[in-house]
Amino acid sequence: MPLPLTPPTVLVLASGRGERFKASGGSVHKLQALLAGKPVLQHTLDAVRASGLPWHVEDAGHPGMGDSIAAAVRQTVSAAGWLVLPGDLPLVQPATLRAVAQVLLDQRAVVAWPEFAGERGHPVAFGRDCLEGLLALSGEKGAAPVVRHWEQLGRGLAVPVQDEGVVSDIDTVQALQRAEALLAKTQVHRDAGGR
Repeated sequence: MPLPLTPPTVLVLASGRGERFKASGGSVHKLQALLAGKPVLQHTLDAVRASGLPWHVEDAGHPGMGDSIAAAVRQTVSAAGWLVLPGDLPLVQPATLRAVAQVLLDQRAVVAWPEFAGERGHPVAFGRDCLEGLLALSGEKGAAPVVRHWEQLGRGLAVPVQDEGVVSDIDTVQALQRAEALLAKTQVHRDAGGR
């Protein structure tokens, strides 16, 4: 019987400064802001834990997203692949994390991202072939150049999902209020038996 493939590691990025959130009237760092009585980052970590995938939190305070991703990949350099998930996506669903990871496990693509209503979201999945490109990242741009490279080679794949959480990042107080309303709506939906 073949050995099961090792799933990719979720890299939870939690080292940004959250300046837009503070500028919008936030009194604490956006990852510590309360959403339904729990810090935003805690919601994100709960989803990651519930996905069953291995994970790593990168919270060392890097100058830009690119630096943060490169540092997280260095910390998990022997991983089978990576799912880059900003810590400010508290509504992302565990099933979405598993679905995006499955694309790498099935080797259908080298990079993959969830898409909700035609909008690209997170987490973005990167296979082992991306190691060099991810380690070379720095600055504010994040991993967009790595995604573009593999997409141009026809090795990128969008994963359509019914999960608004993939595009619901908490950058402003208004975004936090929207997330609170969305969370309340999904809770009512679940309490009604998912109908």
